[in-house]
Amino acid sequence: MTSATSLQSILDRAADGGRITPEEALTLYTDAPLHALGQAADTVRRRRYPDDVATYIIDRNINYTNVCVTACKFCAFYRSPKHSEGWTHPQEEILRRCGEAVELGATQIMLQGGHSPELGMEWYEQTFAAIKEHYPQLTLHSLGASEVVHIGRVSNLDHAAVISRLKAAGLDSFAGAGAEILVDRPRTAIAPLKEKGDVWLSVMETAHGLGLESTATFMMGTGETNAERIEHLRMIRDVQDRTGGFRSFIPWTYQPENNHLKGRTQATSLEYLRMVAVARLFFDNVNHLQGSWLTTGKDIGQLTLHFGADDLGSVMLEENVVSSAGAKHRSNRQELIDLIRGAGRVPAQRDTLYRHLVVHTDPADDPVDDRVHSHFSSTALKLLPVATAS
Repeated sequence: MTSATSLQSILDRAADGGRITPEEALTLYTDAPLHALGQAADTVRRRRYPDDVATYIIDRNINYTNVCVTACKFCAFYRSPKHSEGWTHPQEEILRRCGEAVELGATQIMLQGGHSPELGMEWYEQTFAAIKEHYPQLTLHSLGASEVVHIGRVSNLDHAAVISRLKAAGLDSFAGAGAEILVDRPRTAIAPLKEKGDVWLSVMETAHGLGLESTATFMMGTGETNAERIEHLRMIRDVQDRTGGFRSFIPWTYQPENNHLKGRTQATSLEYLRMVAVARLFFDNVNHLQGSWLTTGKDIGQLTLHFGADDLGSVMLEENVVSSAGAKHRSNRQELIDLIRGAGRVPAQRDTLYRHLVVHTDPADDPVDDRVHSHFSSTALKLLPVATAS
């Protein structure tokens, strides 16, 4: 047990912008008083963003297929190849959903899906090019390192070639999808067929070098130890020291329904808040930190704004993967604005690059559109098969 004096010394140094070691981060995560931990993280956030703005984005997560060979134990969304409930959206449906998103004010599309053996390099190139042709105003913040690995296997291409061709087809940046936890033991336990964590990081480092930035994520609560949680952060920070390509860090919590893990292990709300705070203190080289309302609930999402987070993520017009595993939280633009304002912050709609598009300084001028709500359209809610690509 670390003494109170030693804990305060680490907190003070981190709050002042000093770098803390993984060992010190673990000590803070396990032993620091909750309010002191949150206060130190909030101090870092205030120094980075003295305007007190907290942001959100309007986007749509279009899950283009549920067919997947990876069979992760935490996933309730996927279906194996040839399964009767498997589907892949045709290009026309993807474009229709993009058009809907534009009409509702979305600035970003996240294309994410299963690792289907039927989808190779050309499918992604054609799909991205079609989106950019029809909706050039949409930012394609899509896929992730795992998809790069999969496309490379299907199309017999190295990672750099896949990334370069995706970029040429219209990909603007990579999402942090597929990170889950990057440490070997827990990653192998929950996703034995997925690439190793160091491969995931290698793909991201290659992408950063080729001019495609990304986010980094962390799924908490699948049986990892406290030390393994901090090691995940350490692995990301080391790559960020070399590339500077991670725009933000986004931790979220495992959802326990309809999957093989069945909720035997989960992260508590307090564990999540402690992780958000420690991440803000540890990532002296990552600009943004996003709190999750989708997996933890809107009350905890709001509290993250007092624990170092400067962003509440997305209104999320559509989301199917986490919803399939039991994430039932829904929100809308006005509610996110109110959550941010209720935390004593100034709400602002941002774009993918975290530039402020609209700053909501006066509640009387808040946007009014009841259609801008999460899960505007979701196969996870409808539970209906959709057309298979020809």
